[in-house]
Amino acid sequence: MTDHTPDLPGGNPDPVEPEIVNALSGLPEGFGHFARVFQDEIRPALQAREGDRIAAVAKARQARYVGGAVGVLGVLLGLFVAKMPFLAFVGAIVGFSFVWWGGRDLAHLGKEAKALLVTPVARQFELGFNAEPGQVDSIHKLREIGIVPAWDRDSYEDLVTGQRKGVDFELFEAHLEERRQSTDAKGRTRTHWVTVFRGQCLRFAFDKTFYGRTLVTRDAGFFNRFGGGKGMQKAALEDPEFEKIFEVYTTDQVESRFLLTPDLMQKLVDMEKAFHGGKLKCCFDEGELFITLQGSDLFEPGSMFKRLDDPERVRELLKDFAAVFNIIDAVMANRRERDQGMGA
Repeated sequence: MTDHTPDLPGGNPDPVEPEIVNALSGLPEGFGHFARVFQDEIRPALQAREGDRIAAVAKARQARYVGGAVGVLGVLLGLFVAKMPFLAFVGAIVGFSFVWWGGRDLAHLGKEAKALLVTPVARQFELGFNAEPGQVDSIHKLREIGIVPAWDRDSYEDLVTGQRKGVDFELFEAHLEERRQSTDAKGRTRTHWVTVFRGQCLRFAFDKTFYGRTLVTRDAGFFNRFGGGKGMQKAALEDPEFEKIFEVYTTDQVESRFLLTPDLMQKLVDMEKAFHGGKLKCCFDEGELFITLQGSDLFEPGSMFKRLDDPERVRELLKDFAAVFNIIDAVMANRRERDQGMGA
């Protein structure tokens, strides 16, 4: 992947509309061309589906009103008129089903809008995007180093792969569930599924190995109580403010101080905010950095109840990519400082 701003698409002398310029202002260096990309490439594709969005919204709203009325009426008749709880249950199911049916078109359009937004943005950065990738192998490494728990059932979506400044990386969403069983008073066993992790997973592969393993956790979870694992000791951060919110364990105290500078720690906090996530954990191990955040989905197109070509949709997407790139840039800068300090 190149790190310079690519040439703007040619052949269109029209200036970029002020609404787009204002919406996409303030983004990091290297993102300035996206105002033109949005106007010339992304917006026309979204505008072509605006009529479908309007129709889908009208259908969904109508279904909510009708389905809600059917459900409420069915419950009232079943419980207070016919005094038949089963009839109330049927009425509620019919109403809910009608609401679900009415929203199908809108949900389908949301998936199409995601592709219309994410695909051209990823292409500008020479990245690959797969909305339904199947199992992602690196999840097993995340389990091995202890930043995701064990699971019995898993699913994945929104895999982004690519390279920045020679660093291969991947970003994906994982939903991990554990099978649990319970037994009632009559000895009957019931199996149910419990989500143990749902959020974003990142892997960065650097060209040089780390000397040790360094683990960072953001919450008061497992590692805060029991440490970071065999051979790891608690590390002190350079900034006392960050030391209040992060717990760090390492096998190499010197390297951890070079890696976990206030600048990198701030970018980890910024990533949490950009991803609308929490409970961040990350681990430097061998030549790779792994990060997990529990929280909301990435790359979602936003509300389908506002116009599709709103430039704020792509702004949120670009902020996500910027947060990933900032982590790479900070680690690369810290490693250069480490190598210079150690005479490498």
